[in-house]
Amino acid sequence: MKKLKLEELGRISIDQFKEAEKIPLCIVLDNVRSLHNVGSAFRTADAFRIEKIYLTGITGTPPHREIHKTALGATESVDWEYAEKAEDIVQRLKADGYKIIVIEQTDVSTPLQQFAAAKNEKLCLVFGNEINGVTDEVIAQADVALEIPQSGTKHSLNISVCIGIVVWEICRNR
Repeated sequence: MKKLKLEELGRISIDQFKEAEKIPLCIVLDNVRSLHNVGSAFRTADAFRIEKIYLTGITGTPPHREIHKTALGATESVDWEYAEKAEDIVQRLKADGYKIIVIEQTDVSTPLQQFAAAKNEKLCLVFGNEINGVTDEVIAQADVALEIPQSGTKHSLNISVCIGIVVWEICRNR
C-alpha cells in the first residue's frame, strides 16, 4: 500500500466540475453562525458533486477568509445563493419538486439509517443553527425530519460532521 500523490488522484478542474452532472441534492444552511461550518459544507458539497448550497439569514457568505480556510477553494466550484429567509428558499425548492428534509430532532424524526430516497429524487437537506436548530417556519414546510441516532451525553453533532454523515449516507444508499 502506498499513499497517492495529488497528481495521481485524478481530480477534475473547477471548469470540469461546473460542467459535470450533479446529484439532485442541495443544502440549505439555516442561520449557521460558524464560518468554519459554512466552509466545511462547501467542501463536502464539492466532494459529492451537490447541485447547490443556499446560505440564509445570519449565515456568512464567500468571499471570507474563515470560510476559505475550511472550504479550500470549494466556494469556486460549488454553486451557491444567499437569501434572507430559509423558508422562502424551501418554499421555492418544494415548488420545483424537491423533497424537503430537515436534519432535526422532532417528535416524528426518522433515524437516518432508516431513510431511503429514490435514485433520482430531488432532495433538499436543511441544517440549522448551532444552538437553536432549524427554524420552526422551515420545519412546518418539511416533508421529512431525519436525525442521526446518538447514545452519548450530548445529543447533537457539529454541523460540519452532521453534513458529512448525512450526505454520505444518502449518497451511499442511492
